Amino acid sequence: MSAALDRMLEALADPKRRRAIELLGQRPRSAGELASELGLAPPAMSRHLRALKAGGLVEDGHPDFDARVRIYSVKDGATDELKRWLAETEALWMHQLGAFKHHVEDGK
Repeated sequence: MSAALDRMLEALADPKRRRAIELLGQRPRSAGELASELGLAPPAMSRHLRALKAGGLVEDGHPDFDARVRIYSVKDGATDELKRWLAETEALWMHQLGAFKHHVEDGK
């Protein structure tokens, strides 16, 4: 497993961060909007957003009308490596379970 995937899973381990990803999946939002919807204080939301950025899951930008505001969104392709790893892990387990089933059935 890569270090980037480790950081992503670490970021997703927190339920508030997972909920933030769900909200950002609906549409981009400001940190203030996220904090309000999640019932968090702004400093706590900032810490969560830093973790999500470090995990490679979100990115931020400034709207043209106000450079002081940051708008957060889910990063394109952010979960590609996670999906690949999950598919490989599932294939491994399916193979292992299939081999075990074959072993049990042949042992009868």
